[in-house]
Amino acid sequence: MNSFKIENLVRTNVARMKPYSSARDEFKADGRKMTFLDANENPFENGVNRYPDPQQNDLKSKIADIKGVPVSQVLLGNGSDEVLDLIFRAFCEPGKNNVISLPPTYGMYKVLADLNQIEDREVLLTEDFQPDVEEILKKTDQNTKLLFLCSPNNPTGNVFSMTLVEKLLNGFNGLVVIDEAYIDFSNEPGWLQALEDFPNLVVTQTLSKAYGLAGIRLGIGYASEEIIEILNKIKPPYNVNELTQQKAAERLRNPEEVEFEIKQILEQREYLEKELQKVNFVKKIYPSKTNFLLVRVDNADLRYSQLLEKGIVVRNRSNQPLCENTIRFTVGTKTENNRLINALNEIAG
Repeated sequence: MNSFKIENLVRTNVARMKPYSSARDEFKADGRKMTFLDANENPFENGVNRYPDPQQNDLKSKIADIKGVPVSQVLLGNGSDEVLDLIFRAFCEPGKNNVISLPPTYGMYKVLADLNQIEDREVLLTEDFQPDVEEILKKTDQNTKLLFLCSPNNPTGNVFSMTLVEKLLNGFNGLVVIDEAYIDFSNEPGWLQALEDFPNLVVTQTLSKAYGLAGIRLGIGYASEEIIEILNKIKPPYNVNELTQQKAAERLRNPEEVEFEIKQILEQREYLEKELQKVNFVKKIYPSKTNFLLVRVDNADLRYSQLLEKGIVVRNRSNQPLCENTIRFTVGTKTENNRLINALNEIAG
């Protein structure tokens, strides 16, 4: 175990500050029916005239129960991007600290680093899309605060070796943020159950992918109670709106429906991979533990434009390191996937 201590990592001004206390943070109803005359709200009930629960207690309890972690180790955000931004703002001093990301990877890590005036030290993944542990640790110094690991990785679709990740958790003397946006499509266990073993571990997940709730923007962060307390201190008081909380709770009450949709997506991923292998300009299909396939083609710019002309939007990933001439295909419904395959066959002539 490394010498990680959270008090050495948090920004000095954040450690000293007092959080904003919203009207609903200052009392406990304890089951009583309350008359709310505290927050200058419109008193006429319409379902959303009151401010939402600032700590999202009911929703957190449902998520904590499903994931098998204590409620005190859960943070909810307006999408995972807000959770990631809070981590930057709590632990990274603008113009002084640096973070490490591992391209090809999710582009928001660099965007958030730039937004917060933090140096992003990029360390390329290896040729088989795994973390280069030696190079990562070599790039760190006393000002390196965060390491971002996207596993399963976007856009490559693979899961990082548990052995390599464990080496980084033990060797990196800062926060290791493992982005598990696609974990529900993988048969790998993920890292939630390791929170007690690694005090520097933060795991982020989302309801946007497997749960089909991209439109409500709900992201989840899991970490030690100490880290969650720090993030709660700086989050906006009502960052997750009432409609989002209601819709998320409704979806979580139907796990069988979610499991059925995941099963359908995985079956369609297998079908799509099989059909893509028959397209003559497809050069390689990378193994995937996600709801997408990264595919190397002969000319990604050309094929992307041709698909657009046929009304099909995919993602050209050729601008990412190690991803020359690649296109990322999201797994759609059977109808959508058949339309894609028919279009590709037409293009292939």
